[in-house]
Amino acid sequence: MEPRILIPVNDTPTTRKTMADFIAYWNRFPAHVTLLHVINDQLAYRMIPDFQVEMVRENAEKAARQKLAGLAAQLREAGFNVEERLEFGMPRRVIPRIANEEDFRLLVIGRKAGSGEIRDVVFGSVANYVLHNVTCPVLLF
Repeated sequence: MEPRILIPVNDTPTTRKTMADFIAYWNRFPAHVTLLHVINDQLAYRMIPDFQVEMVRENAEKAARQKLAGLAAQLREAGFNVEERLEFGMPRRVIPRIANEEDFRLLVIGRKAGSGEIRDVVFGSVANYVLHNVTCPVLLF
């Protein structure tokens, strides 16, 4: 069975750079990857009236699916087989849970340019949290 690779993505320059770097090293990875986008529904809806929450959630899901499709197309063009996955919750909790429970062999994640070790310790970051809470190796771009 081919090793499974999980790549959490979102709509940021960090994700675009991570994808470009991953594709540049395409020949070092197995052909099958899973792209995961987690919509953070824990914070986004606090200031929205209840009657609009479902509309906002649907729009967030639609935008995320479009982003996933675009990133998956880039990987497919480079020769990868891609599974697209969308989840709701806190990214820092959902990503490690999926990586650990579903036996992924590698997690590829980007780190925001300009963030540093001290900032990560004080404020935290998704990449830093994930790095310390998954059981599989992590490739940090």
